[in-house]
Amino acid sequence: MANRYQDIPTVIREGKEIKGTSIFTAPAESVDDIYVISTIGDRFDLLAQQYYNDVKLWYVIAAANPAVRKDTLSVEPGLQIRIPFPLTNVLNYIKEVNTTR
Repeated sequence: MANRYQDIPTVIREGKEIKGTSIFTAPAESVDDIYVISTIGDRFDLLAQQYYNDVKLWYVIAAANPAVRKDTLSVEPGLQIRIPFPLTNVLNYIKEVNTTR
């Protein structure tokens, strides 16, 4: 199970060690990506469970779909949703973005 904060660098603020700001961006589109049309009841976490077998990876799908509302996990029916693949490459990309800044 991936921990999206594990590679985020820590910073010292007011004498306390805290996690820095996380950046969650999806990599460029790939020929391996899957595209689905959302239906009633779809949510980012449920899509992550279905395609990645891990609800905690909802942020990967959310980041890959910037035009979809982010103030809720729910996805409006009828939208084309990009599911980035292969997952290993996607997680490596996110790790690289957050450790090389």
